[in-house]
Amino acid sequence: MRQTASPSPQGVVHMLLSLLVTGLLAAMVLFWAQISLEGPLPAPGPTATPTTHALPAFFTPEVRYWAPDIYRWAAEHDLDPLLVATVMQIESCGDPRAVSRAGARGLFQVMPYHFQDDEDPWDPNTNARRGLAYLRQMLEQANGEVRLALAAYNGGPARLREPEGWWPAETQRYVYWGWGIYQDARAGAQESPVLAEWLAAGGRFLCHQAQANLPLSSE
Repeated sequence: MRQTASPSPQGVVHMLLSLLVTGLLAAMVLFWAQISLEGPLPAPGPTATPTTHALPAFFTPEVRYWAPDIYRWAAEHDLDPLLVATVMQIESCGDPRAVSRAGARGLFQVMPYHFQDDEDPWDPNTNARRGLAYLRQMLEQANGEVRLALAAYNGGPARLREPEGWWPAETQRYVYWGWGIYQDARAGAQESPVLAEWLAAGGRFLCHQAQANLPLSSE
């Protein structure tokens, strides 16, 4: 059987010093961890405050009717309210009962499969929550490029992977109108020639439908 040599006095001293240093380091780690856990939490970052500021005057009255909600919904989804207003303008002209030939519904023309079974797609808040969550997702996938996000909102995520020349005519028109109106709004313009084009191309019919479904006062 192999014999084990007894440690020398110097070895014992080194061993004790090593244990002491290790213990001190462990105690320091626990001390700072305790401070980190028990210290005050960082203050939350600033959040957008919903307002009732008027949208640019060139948006139609049917869209401006929703101005307080547009600012609130934009804040909830971290979106530019001018972009939210633009999408509402060309999707429904503010008609909460709008429905497309493809079956899209409500203010933001959301397809039925985006809703859960117990949700009312005609409810403005529900419609906005589903529609704007999708818009936010498309904007993130487009790396913040609004034109691409508009294309994806109209034609699905596949548009993000296609050259613009491959987009269907409907998507190209949608992006032309949406991007033009949004740029006019961002520039603080008093009028939007692109919005006027949209109205002449059929948008005015949408707005007439919205007038019938909204309690608008005469301006």
